[in-house]
Amino acid sequence: MQPRPSAQPPGRPPGRAWEAPLAEVEGLSLGEQAFRRLRDAIIQGALPPGRKISERGLAAAFGISAQPVREALRRLEREGLVLTLPRSGTVVAELGPGQLAELGRIRAALEGVAAALAAERLDAAGLAALAALLRRMAEGTAAADTAALDAANEEFHALIHAAAGNAFLARSLASLRAYDHRGQHRAVGSTPRDLPKSLAEHRGIVVAFRRRDAALAEARMRQHVLRSLVTNGVLAAGAKKPR
Repeated sequence: MQPRPSAQPPGRPPGRAWEAPLAEVEGLSLGEQAFRRLRDAIIQGALPPGRKISERGLAAAFGISAQPVREALRRLEREGLVLTLPRSGTVVAELGPGQLAELGRIRAALEGVAAALAAERLDAAGLAALAALLRRMAEGTAAADTAALDAANEEFHALIHAAAGNAFLARSLASLRAYDHRGQHRAVGSTPRDLPKSLAEHRGIVVAFRRRDAALAEARMRQHVLRSLVTNGVLAAGAKKPR
């Protein structure tokens, strides 16, 4: 189903802090900056589904020419975050439950591949860093501190993605992260009773890393991600375990 463009003025949604002019950042092109700014705005809801986006309005707000904005919008369209509709222009895409479920399955598979590669490549420093994150997760679980757990979980997966050493895989997982946020997905669980289960799953993944068992790391990571998607209502309970 195609989203209906909003009646709000194009390119001027609420929550306008993200519309501040872009500053020069060493190593980042204006197109890259515009892309990151817009993707964050979409993920965080400042640009909600169905909102019409004006290329000219964004260029004026960012204080740049239209070309970098056009480049950013093309990238966002390739990631499925915006759509170009006939006679309507560019709008923020709206993802239904079925699409989010499919993307969740893809993410689970890719996270498993990243874990398998990391199991073969993690060094002693990487394993020590994961052990430190497990201690933080244990403290957060005991205190039911979901904010601390979310932060530790992000670091846990980022460390594994880096250890996997595959740039294409890292980019793919970074793109899928946007859909997790759109689906209100929380990797550590939605209720306090889910937290110990998540901690046990993370510990099991690290055990597989210590054993250098790539197949076990892949299976445990994939099941962990699928379970979290079930917990958060993105997948039906029957999809919990890999076949």
